[in-house]
Amino acid sequence: MTEIVTPRAIERGRIITGPDCVAEGTAWLAQIEPRFAQALAQTGQPPLRLRGDGFEALFQAIVSQQVSVASATAIWSRVEQAGLAQASAVAQASDADLQGCGLSRPKVRYARALAEAQIDYAALRDVPDAKVIARLTAVCGIGPWTAQIYAMFALGRADVFAPGDLALQEGVRMLWMLDARPKDAEMHRLARRWSPWRSVAARLLWAYFKSEKDREGLL
Repeated sequence: MTEIVTPRAIERGRIITGPDCVAEGTAWLAQIEPRFAQALAQTGQPPLRLRGDGFEALFQAIVSQQVSVASATAIWSRVEQAGLAQASAVAQASDADLQGCGLSRPKVRYARALAEAQIDYAALRDVPDAKVIARLTAVCGIGPWTAQIYAMFALGRADVFAPGDLALQEGVRMLWMLDARPKDAEMHRLARRWSPWRSVAARLLWAYFKSEKDREGLL
């Protein structure tokens, strides 16, 4: 799918719309960095991982904070079954209702803050990455990681990275054969070289990390 180039689109940057975009990004990354070529040969094309935007997507990102994928999936399933995935439902629910789905007390507070934030989600689609991150992190409980994940997967931004993500740090450690996991600042420095496809680099590193962990499980 060819994106229509408008002044807003130029300001906002490239949007990932499908697998062809990911394939274009991985080809570019493999060309500039042999380690990415190695990772791609091992994993194949990484998943697209796009989802819809709006309150529900951001609430789900909050649920995913600092828990395993399995735990986040289970909690979110209970949230949906309880009919609490929308802002109006969260605003009317009791703390006990939300905690009963598996949300911690801090995440209950974050969910309420998000429900009250009155974010113009449609407007976020057309603003630059930095403004997206700034608007979202102004809400209590939404830190850089949550905002970056939302920008990558709900808005499809092609050049966003999450340097504080532990799986990305561990993926870099393994792929670069480092003695220790790189910290946020080092990850940020490394990722500069991967622009304008930093979101695809993240997808590839996550896929590589998963592949390596799966291989370890077979030993």
